[in-house]
Amino acid sequence: MSDSRRQTDRRLERTILELLDGRAPSATICPSDAARAAYDGDGDGWRALMEPARRAARRLVTAGAVEITQGGRAVDPDRARGPIRIRRIR
Repeated sequence: MSDSRRQTDRRLERTILELLDGRAPSATICPSDAARAAYDGDGDGWRALMEPARRAARRLVTAGAVEITQGGRAVDPDRARGPIRIRRIR
C-alpha cells in the first residue's frame, strides 16, 4: 500500500470519528459526508473517496468504534449492499 493511500485511509477514519463526535450520540453519517469533508479540492472529486470512506468505516467496525447501519439496524459490513450509514456503537 502506498504512503498516500495509507494517509488517505487514516484521514478518512479520523474524519468519520470527528464527524460523529460533532453530532448527537445516536446520530448517523453517510460515507459521503466523510468523503466530502476529507476531500481537499473543488468540484465533485470527493466522489473518488466514496469507496475508500466505506472501507474506512469497515475498518472502524473491526476496531469496535462504529457500526454500519441500513434501515436503522446494524448490519454486517461485509454483507451491506447499497446505501449505508455510520454511527457510534450504542
